[in-house]
Order: sequence, then C-alpha cells, then structure tokens
Amino acid sequence: MPRIFPLLVFALTAMACSKEPATAPSPGAAARPVKVVTTQIQPESWTDTIEALGTAHANESVTLTAKVTETVGRVNFEDGDKVEAGAVLVELTGRAEVAQLKEAQSAYADAQKQYMRLAGVVEQGTITRSALDSQMSMRDQAKARADTIRARLSDRVITAPFAGVLGFRRVSPGTLVTPGTEIATLDDVATIKLDFSIPETYLAAVAEGQTIRARSAAYPERSFAGTVTSIDSRIDPRSRAVTVRAAIKNEDGAIRPGMLLTVELYKPDREALAVAEIALIQTGGQTSVFRVDKDRKAQLLSVKVGARKGGRVEIVEGLQAGDQIVVEGLVKLRGGMPLEIAAANAPAATAAAEER
Repeated sequence: MPRIFPLLVFALTAMACSKEPATAPSPGAAARPVKVVTTQIQPESWTDTIEALGTAHANESVTLTAKVTETVGRVNFEDGDKVEAGAVLVELTGRAEVAQLKEAQSAYADAQKQYMRLAGVVEQGTITRSALDSQMSMRDQAKARADTIRARLSDRVITAPFAGVLGFRRVSPGTLVTPGTEIATLDDVATIKLDFSIPETYLAAVAEGQTIRARSAAYPERSFAGTVTSIDSRIDPRSRAVTVRAAIKNEDGAIRPGMLLTVELYKPDREALAVAEIALIQTGGQTSVFRVDKDRKAQLLSVKVGARKGGRVEIVEGLQAGDQIVVEGLVKLRGGMPLEIAAANAPAATAAAEER
C-alpha cells in the first residue's frame, strides 16, 4: 500500500502536464448581429373610445287601456301586428250610447228649427228678444248633450296613437273591461333610444352629434351605429355618472326595447404616437422597447403607454416621431447588441422565419 500511493500521485501529475492549455475567447471578438424587423414611429390618427353598457328603449311606447266599463265587441289586431297611426284596434259595445246619441241629435235638430223660426219673427215684435235667447240656450244645451254622448262613444273605440308594433293581445271579444284594463302594448321601434351612463370625468368629452357603436350578445357579428342626441341635465350623486342618450336606426327591428347593449362612444380624432403591442417588453411594472441607435445597435428604452386598441398601444412618453424601433426578433435581443435589419414593416411570418 505505501508503494502504490507515490505511483498514483506521479501518474496524475504526468497526465496534467500532458494536456494543452484551453484557448480563451478573444476579448475584442465582435458579437454576431441579430436579425430583426423594425418600423419607424410616425404620428397617426387616433380615436379614443369610452365603453359603457346601455339599455334600449322604444322611440315611443304606450300601454293601451280601456277608459270605460264595457264589453269588448270586436278585436281588429293580432299579436305582433304592425299598425299605422289612427288604426282602430278594439271596439267596445255601446248600443245604449248610440241610442242616446240619436235622441240627442234629434233634440238638437228640433231646437235648431225652433230657433230659426223665432229668429225670423223677432224683428216684427211678435215675440220678445228674451224668448229668442231662451230658445237659443235650449238649442245649445241639446248640442252639448249630443257632443257629450259622442265623446263617450269615442272612448269605446280604441285606436293606435302612433305607428308601431303591437305586443300580445290581452282581451278577446266578450271580455268585460274596466278603466285601466290592459289591451296591448304599442312600441315605435323604427328608431331606438339607447341610454347609457358614463363617469362624470368624461363629461367634457361628450357632445351631441358624436358617433357611437353598439353591440348585442344576440348578434355577436353585427354592430349598430348611432348618434348622441342628448345628455342628462343632472349627474347621479351616488354613482357620479351621467346618462347619455343616443338614437339608433332600427328599420329591420333587430333591436328590441329592454335589450342590453355594449356601447363604444368615439371621441374626436387626434394625433398620437403608437406602436404594435408585440414591440413592448413588460418587466414587472415597467414597459420598454428596443430603439435602433445611430450605430445600428439595440437600445432599451423605458416608455409610458396610454390607450390601447386594435393591437396597437399609444406611447405617451419615451419615444419621438422618427424613432426606429424593433417590432420582431425580440427573443434573443439584449441592449447593446448589433442589429441586422431584415426589412421595415415586414410581415410577421417573414420575421418569425428569420428569427428561427
């Protein structure tokens, strides 16, 4: 055992001396350029949007009811009918009133004849002026009674106050109705009033005539354009929100009163610097981009972002018009690396292939 140990030490020493020293990389060796796709930042038209939830209302809406206690004689509509203004919808029976009207009209006609006869002889002094005045009063009373009965008869005919779409029919012929009994609903849906609330901080950014776009879960692939028509005069002190009303054309009746719609309110256009979202690097709470410096090297810059839309992000601070930034090829990129610019604004597929 004592002889083996010195021999082992000698063998290890000989092996170490026989190896050649490793070649260290040259400190001045140039890094290989990284292929990237870049774009030049220029001001562009930017439209800010305010998002909200709104409820649809009919342009005009009413619940048709009976005014008198009577039996339904005839119903002239079906569920969901479209009617014009003045269309007769329901006729209530009124035989007693019809008979009374005939009697009143006959009395008025007789009183009128008597008045005309007396008016012809009053100038001759045969009768006094007071007798003529008394007959005129009787004539006017007969006319007033006929008008009263005629008004009661009109209450027995229910008509459409405006053109629109009827809801479900609530009565049938023979139904005994009383004042307030619901006949049907009538809605004018050719134009929809859309009411939505926005925070009071956006009040200065809203004005009549602005464009809105609404969407419904019932029609996911469709949007409805409208215009702001009015802004409520008061702000809700509890929610600190103001109600805005917009009008939407609804010729095909797709929007129904009561529907919930998502609303996008478009502010006036402005100029902004914006980049594609893929150009941003998020590290914790800091957002950065790679800018191409004068030596065609990558420079990591911290930026402040603003609004986002359609895959683009507004840059509020950190960049200037004319700056060239890297939009693709960020995976292997580090600050200070030299760049090989493939093509400005190249398609994403091309850049991805080059990066591989």
